Amino acid sequence: MSAVASWLAQQQQARTQWLTHERLRREELYKAFIEEAAKCFIDALQHDATKADIPDLVMLYSKIDRMRILSTPKIVACAEQVVHKILDTYLEPDRSFFELRDMVKNEQLHLLRDFSDVCREEFDTLRSKQF
Repeated sequence: MSAVASWLAQQQQARTQWLTHERLRREELYKAFIEEAAKCFIDALQHDATKADIPDLVMLYSKIDRMRILSTPKIVACAEQVVHKILDTYLEPDRSFFELRDMVKNEQLHLLRDFSDVCREEFDTLRSKQF
């Protein structure tokens, strides 16, 4: 009986360690994606498509490809929507500082809100599996 209890405890500990490691990996990936997407979005608001920062956009797609391995399809879909919005923004006229200020006041710069929300949902799910 003692051996079975010990084995079950070890299994639970291994599962907890794996979930903790998995959460940290995803947190780092999502953090990097959010920072890069925000940078690209601001660039898109201020530059047209001929001056798009292609290397940064490629980095966003590489992060999405990593999400395909680690994350739920819902997170990948939200990340893709973010990149599509950034690409569409490059095709719009450049924004002045005053237009950007108005966008902030009207809460139009929340490009990453849905992505952040689904990430939080995923972390809550991971947390519930941990305990």
